[in-house]
Amino acid sequence: RNAVTELLRSGKSVDKIFIANGAGEGSIRLIEALARSAGVPVVRCDKGKLESLCGGVATQGVAALTAGTEYVTVDDILRVAEERGESPFIVICDGVEDPHNLGAIIRCAEGAGAHGVIIPKRRSSSVTPAAVKASAGAAEHMAVAKVSNLASTLDALKEKGIWTYAAEAGAQSVYDTDMTGPIAVVM
Repeated sequence: RNAVTELLRSGKSVDKIFIANGAGEGSIRLIEALARSAGVPVVRCDKGKLESLCGGVATQGVAALTAGTEYVTVDDILRVAEERGESPFIVICDGVEDPHNLGAIIRCAEGAGAHGVIIPKRRSSSVTPAAVKASAGAAEHMAVAKVSNLASTLDALKEKGIWTYAAEAGAQSVYDTDMTGPIAVVM
């Protein structure tokens, strides 16, 4: 429900909202109101059809039909920081293959004020419906870039004056590290 609510709030294109018959409490009413105010059709259906549409994934009584994830470029992420008048703060995912983990990273990045997340095209999870759900809708507000080569992307960021930090078990605590200025954190 949070992912669908945040999708509607994001202003991204939504083709249709499906709501299970009998679902009508609290957040479902909010979703219906947001959809109607955005001109998005709301279709009532039985719970079985809803789960079938979503490939058997638990739906909490609601699902959205969209065109899919719109990836951005690394320059777009840097532009977000510039528009906010802030030093770039980028999270880079290296080898994050579980969509639930990717969603959790996106959720934390959004909460920490990151300007974007970079993921590799291969050997990594994409922003799937499972990742969006795990992000509790944060994926609808976070700029995500998909790149062919992380090493060359890190080199390009370095040339732009962005310092790179890597999260590693047993390393110096993030709380003891001065991470001010333009940074990228590799997870």
